[in-house]
Amino acid sequence: MLRTWYHRLLLSYFPIFLLTVTILIFASFVFINDISQMETQKADRISASYLVDNVDRTIKETELSVLEAAERSDAFKRYFNNQSETDTGAIYAVAQSLRNLTNESPHIQSIYLYDKTNESVLTETGIKDLSGFVDEDWIDSMASGSLPEGWQSVREYKDEFVQRTPVRVLTINKGMPLPFGSEGILVINIKMSGIEQIVDSMVNEQLSFLTILSSDGQTVYQAHSDSGGAKNGKQLNTMYLERLDWTFSSGIKAGNLFGWVSVISYLWVAIALGTVVSAIFYLVYVTRRNYKPIQVIMNRIEGHQIRMMDQSTDRSDEMVLIDEVLEDLINHMTDYDKKSRENLLLQRSKLFTDLLRSERLDNVVERIEELSPLSGAHSTSRFTVVLAEINRYEKVFQDRYTRGDQNTLKFALMNVFQELARSAELQGWAEWIGTDRAAILFLTTGSDEEMSEKIRIFAEDCRFWVEQNLRISLSFGIGLAAVGPGAIRDSYAAAENVMQHKLLMHEDIALAACGEARQPLLETYKYLQMIAEFVKQFRMSSGQWRERLEGIFDAFEQDYLQDDNIRSLVEAMLQMLSREVAVMSEQLQDELSAENASVRLKQLEDAESIDEVKGILFEYLTDLFRTYVSVSETKSYRAMVNEMKDYIEENFANPDLSLKHLSDRFQVSGKYASYLFKTEFKMKFVDFLTELRMKEAEQLLLETEYSLQDIALQVGYANAITFGRVFKRIAGITPGDYRLLKRGRPTSRT
Repeated sequence: MLRTWYHRLLLSYFPIFLLTVTILIFASFVFINDISQMETQKADRISASYLVDNVDRTIKETELSVLEAAERSDAFKRYFNNQSETDTGAIYAVAQSLRNLTNESPHIQSIYLYDKTNESVLTETGIKDLSGFVDEDWIDSMASGSLPEGWQSVREYKDEFVQRTPVRVLTINKGMPLPFGSEGILVINIKMSGIEQIVDSMVNEQLSFLTILSSDGQTVYQAHSDSGGAKNGKQLNTMYLERLDWTFSSGIKAGNLFGWVSVISYLWVAIALGTVVSAIFYLVYVTRRNYKPIQVIMNRIEGHQIRMMDQSTDRSDEMVLIDEVLEDLINHMTDYDKKSRENLLLQRSKLFTDLLRSERLDNVVERIEELSPLSGAHSTSRFTVVLAEINRYEKVFQDRYTRGDQNTLKFALMNVFQELARSAELQGWAEWIGTDRAAILFLTTGSDEEMSEKIRIFAEDCRFWVEQNLRISLSFGIGLAAVGPGAIRDSYAAAENVMQHKLLMHEDIALAACGEARQPLLETYKYLQMIAEFVKQFRMSSGQWRERLEGIFDAFEQDYLQDDNIRSLVEAMLQMLSREVAVMSEQLQDELSAENASVRLKQLEDAESIDEVKGILFEYLTDLFRTYVSVSETKSYRAMVNEMKDYIEENFANPDLSLKHLSDRFQVSGKYASYLFKTEFKMKFVDFLTELRMKEAEQLLLETEYSLQDIALQVGYANAITFGRVFKRIAGITPGDYRLLKRGRPTSRT
């Protein structure tokens, strides 16, 4: 039935196809004909324009060559400036110049100067009287003013040397001396034959014609002296030369060809219109015959009462109704397929997560066979999990790409994993399990050693391809082979444990070793002791701090610590060092401030290897150590302590003596001054000062009769009340009782 319907349509509309093609062909012929006429006119316009420019350039260059020679030569000026007496040298020089100009230019017929004062003419042969000169009538016309200055119409000119038929020349007259003189006239006669030769050389005698008309419509010249070309040909373009006031009319001689082409074109247009009318009647006939199948379809639609059908009297177009029904059906199918694919992707992703976590493993083999790209899996199959992580995800990936570009790149990475796995003859299943991490589940088909090598080569190929083409750096952690779907979790845990030690990975691809699924507990006390020893060596300005720090990093590698633990211990070490060293000076406080510490921790966070962490830390601590040593050398620890002690013993009676006073006096921070006292004297600054004052007060109480107020002032207290309160807190009795007691007198009891 389909084949019969196909042939009916083919036989019905094939004649229409042929007729349509025929119409298009002849319509193209008409179009091409019009295009050819326009292109011919355009080519003729370009050719005529080039000819007019060539003629204009020839006239202009000839004129300028004569005028420049007259302008440069002093002889022309001397000739017109010495009218009272004859300057033979000037006359000879001008005549020689005119001869040279005439001989050098093939277009110049003759050049002469007319002297209005003496009514004489200077030619290339010498001076002549105006009377009897061959061009006397022309000069009279110019002198009388009937001919304006500039280029004149074509005229006949008879040479003074040869008695022959006059030649046609173009004449230009200029007032002398240049540029606007009135003492004489410079006359330049240009051969019209030279202009005609230029025109003939640029006009094709067989195909085109060109006619030059003067301002009054008279023919100046016809190319190749062809009198019939302009009459029989078709004029296409008209150009105007302003300098000579000429009009150039150009065209082609084969004018009848355009007429025939036009007639033939219009004839075929009429035939095409007739063909269209015939095709319309034929289409009506064919459509009536072929309508029956459509009618059957409409009857079936109405019989089943499809929802899209309009049962009202205003019945919609049948083809539109069929289209709507089909569109509705296609939309339902598309929605169903889309939901099925989404449901399949969700089920696949859920199954992948369940395998990694060993959750809901009922009928897991059947689900793997149905939902995953892995084939041939069974309950004793061996699986290997590989984790791929984008290095410096926030800096390189999130900050560089938009959200849409990130999704596109992640999709591309999944395709890369799948394609490279197939190229390596591996069965792989890749899914994103985090924003920066993807997991790839491999079905192992060979020995563990062979599969480990294949997977490692696969990871190297992935890393190289992605870095070269997507400009993204990846790290891979390869887990152990696991037997059965239920053990996939162990392989995933091993791979995840490897990725937690990226700083200690010496390359971007690492294989998990046996027993790496669990991480031993961190020996915090051991590392705190090592950090404390390092800080002590640093504070003592000992160069052994570098060895202590090297030992800490060696312990990191020996204990195979996780990245988070390493960074936490480094941060604790910097905090402890800051507490011990920052009190030395304000410069050290600034370098160890929270703002600078956050910058340093950010650099350590971005580091990708333990060597990079070590390099950053050593560089920073070396600079800090130089500053610390510089401060220590400038203000020696022992010398500063002794100097402070001496200063306090000499000035303890000063009531303004305080930590602030000491920091200003010795240019150290108050915290550092307090730190020195605690370290050296095992007591606070206040206690040391109070002890000095109390010893002096006891001596004054025993050896003098000063009043308590005087003694208070002498030991640094503003009044006797404060002095008495401090003295009683230290000695246990009041100052007065102490004096009486030490002198053997009974004390007053309160």
